[in-house]
Amino acid sequence: MTSVTSEHDRAIMSAGAHCLVEIDESSAVVRVTGVLDAPCAGTVRDALLARLCDRPGPVVADVTGLRVDDPVGRGVFAEVRREVADWPAADLLLCDPAVPGPSRADTSLGGVPAWPTLAGALAAIAAAPLAAVLTAELAPTVGAAGQARELVTTGCRRWDMPALAEPACIAVTEMVNNVVAHARTPMTVRLAPQDSTLHLAVRDHSPRRPAFAGLVPPTHAGGRGLLLISTMARRWGSSVVPDGKVVWCVLHPADEASALG
Repeated sequence: MTSVTSEHDRAIMSAGAHCLVEIDESSAVVRVTGVLDAPCAGTVRDALLARLCDRPGPVVADVTGLRVDDPVGRGVFAEVRREVADWPAADLLLCDPAVPGPSRADTSLGGVPAWPTLAGALAAIAAAPLAAVLTAELAPTVGAAGQARELVTTGCRRWDMPALAEPACIAVTEMVNNVVAHARTPMTVRLAPQDSTLHLAVRDHSPRRPAFAGLVPPTHAGGRGLLLISTMARRWGSSVVPDGKVVWCVLHPADEASALG
């Protein structure tokens, strides 16, 4: 069941009522309390992914009041962190009082970077603020791809990534057009630089994941979207999230340099 606890917090209880997830809408903190077992793991995973969809930047899972007795529950935090590794401006950290020092990546909860106090985890986020992130909410209309390209062009110019502007525009056009043609739902387009790479993602509200069906005969119109994304990007994929999915890709300037050479 789901209930609203205040203007700034949401609480999500698993079906077995063993585990409570509280989302602080005004910060990066998600509190997980109770007993994390296999039936609760899906609830925790979905709550964390939903928060990472809604809010750019790292999220801190505060597990101070959590007991983990089940192997499935034990791995859910590392699973979420792997899932969002290539999303734009996304990461998962832990506040875990079991951590013996100021911070330790090798924790009992799957190797997720952890701090013994919430203040320490939030300080780590503050010490490495987002370099940049751009987000746009788009309707599933014919003009959506053009709006997404404008966002990408702005980002590549702002972050001094001229070599990635064209391939990123091609990739985001196909990602957005897939939503317009198939999902037919509102979407969120997000992009962010990471070192020298550009990370793109489009989140929609359809659970149908994209699938590459192979090469399309030249006489057929359409059907080449995923092939173009795969050609432009070093990596791409999709993540199932509550009420939909996230399709993402990562572009590298070295790939464009080698293509020109």
